[in-house]
Amino acid sequence: MSEPRVIVYPPAERGGRKVRVGDEMVGTAHSLHELTVFLQNAGLTGWDELDVAESGLIEWHEGGPEVWKT
Repeated sequence: MSEPRVIVYPPAERGGRKVRVGDEMVGTAHSLHELTVFLQNAGLTGWDELDVAESGLIEWHEGGPEVWKT
């Protein structure tokens, strides 16, 4: 089974970034920690914040794992 494609959208004006896992919008993350929790809940168990920050599985739009506000 292949891992789902993850897209982290650009930061919103009020902060946070929408997150899509596969075909499903899973919420708005306001930190790398929140994104990690979303991904764990989506089945990527065993991942920690470092795994998420360094993963090639995640497509970051308008900033990487360190950008959460515009």
